[in-house]
Amino acid sequence: QVQLQESGPGLVKPSQTLSLTCTVSGGSITTSYYAWSWIRQPPGKGLEWMGVMPYDGSTYYSPSLKSRTSISRDTSKNQFSLHLSSVTPEDTAVYYCSTYILSRKVRYWGQGTQVTVSS
Repeated sequence: QVQLQESGPGLVKPSQTLSLTCTVSGGSITTSYYAWSWIRQPPGKGLEWMGVMPYDGSTYYSPSLKSRTSISRDTSKNQFSLHLSSVTPEDTAVYYCSTYILSRKVRYWGQGTQVTVSS
């Protein structure tokens, strides 16, 4: 079973860049037909998909966040990361990393990490 764990700072100042890392175990981020995503949930709101990096390293982003978002990976550590620039208090949310395995039609989630944007 694939396991995901988010890590990163819980507090970020406005205008800074938020960076989170997802460490994966039980599967490789380069395995075919796995897609690795970042999803967030602001307080009192629903889930918001931010972007995805399929197993081949390509990236796709939400149009509303595309100008501020990037996803990268470190295959040697089996990790992928989120970078969100120019944050504002509206970026306060619980951030989740997740993977969807196309061949099995199953999604796994990390436990989520709270990030607060405040001065």
